[in-house]
Amino acid sequence: MALFTPQEALDYHSEVRPGKVEVVPVKPYSTQKHLTMAYSPGVAESCLAIAKDPDLTYKYTGRGNLVAVVSNGTAVLGLGNIGAYAGKPVMEGKGLLFKIFADVDVYDINLDVTDPDKLCEIVKAMEPTFGGINLEDIKAPECFYIEDKLKKEMNIPVFHDDQHGTAIISAAGLINALEITGKKIEDLRIVVSGAGAAAISCTRLYVALGVKLENVAMFDSRGHMHAGRTDLNPQKREFATEKAYGSLAEAMVGADMFLGLSKGGVVSQDMVRSMGKNPIIFACANPVPEISYTEAKEARPDAIMGTGRSDFPNQINNVLGFPFIFRGALDVMASNINEEMKLAAAKALAALAKEPVPDYVVEAYGVDKLEFGIDYIIPKPVDLRLIEFESAAVAQAAMDTGVARKPIADMDAYRVSLRERIAKSRERLDAFVKTYPQIF
Repeated sequence: MALFTPQEALDYHSEVRPGKVEVVPVKPYSTQKHLTMAYSPGVAESCLAIAKDPDLTYKYTGRGNLVAVVSNGTAVLGLGNIGAYAGKPVMEGKGLLFKIFADVDVYDINLDVTDPDKLCEIVKAMEPTFGGINLEDIKAPECFYIEDKLKKEMNIPVFHDDQHGTAIISAAGLINALEITGKKIEDLRIVVSGAGAAAISCTRLYVALGVKLENVAMFDSRGHMHAGRTDLNPQKREFATEKAYGSLAEAMVGADMFLGLSKGGVVSQDMVRSMGKNPIIFACANPVPEISYTEAKEARPDAIMGTGRSDFPNQINNVLGFPFIFRGALDVMASNINEEMKLAAAKALAALAKEPVPDYVVEAYGVDKLEFGIDYIIPKPVDLRLIEFESAAVAQAAMDTGVARKPIADMDAYRVSLRERIAKSRERLDAFVKTYPQIF
């Protein structure tokens, strides 16, 4: 059942103030002295200090807590290539999520640019403004080139969430699913439906965890990607195997895991029945999964099943990742977000799922209890402990790998500060909500 009507959604975006975010001052402005310090002539003091040391932008401006959500609208959610104008509501929504979950400020940057090099040139030129770049809804294979190029040329974190967000969250689920089922990652045989940015990034992260490439059967719109095909781009060739499968159904026989990042309804109950013992099924197509939670569990009650939907267990939701990953990266002035930081985020999420679940989380989902097991392998987005677990793990990994330019001396104190930060942020936001009672 739909939670809203189309008109309600349009009203939500348009009423009182159009859009979903606004800029508010964080310094006093009521006196002449305040105004002269904010602008001229007092602002010159910070300008001169930064001219001597550009890193002082992190001290005297909001750069250290500011992320650009950058998109050209070529691969928006399930809507496809709708362009930069039509993609803007999504990017504003991303900014809202950054703020409410991790107190990260965002400007959404919607570029009417399809040339990858030109897009890179524009984004690179914005580095003095931002502490990090979140690439969003840019189609494959250009997204791989754009992220790689910007990571090489910029000294701040560049993160394409469509690739890495799903990878990190699903990897957390995989870690816990392996523990529950007793399967060994090096023996895991995986079938992947879809070969876009998210599917490739997910599989790369699973390989980093210990999955063997030869045990992965990946399918694109033309079928199984094997060594005999001559139509594969470099990213797809990475996952081409010597063994060739004639169909998805053939590959599913005896498989330990299915990962779906393609389209709804491509997996049947018979395919699920043919899988190995205690199958792991992550059907992430939205809004309709490759196979529904209900159908998969009917076919195989022993399955550990996850989807992208919030109305069933084990939701693989990117909001569990990007706000907290950037929070940790920003707090140590990381120069990039590397593989170790992504793995640290996944492991932190997996660890949090094993902790006792607070009552407020249980109540939010209208269930009697939530505890680690086949129907709870991934934390819920409303769990306020996410920032403490995940951001701290990311910050520590950044320090351990030498990409942190501002190391944290006391990690216990940092975890406390994260709890306090999100609590104070929520207080400010709650006060703001009261100014717009018409819509809240």
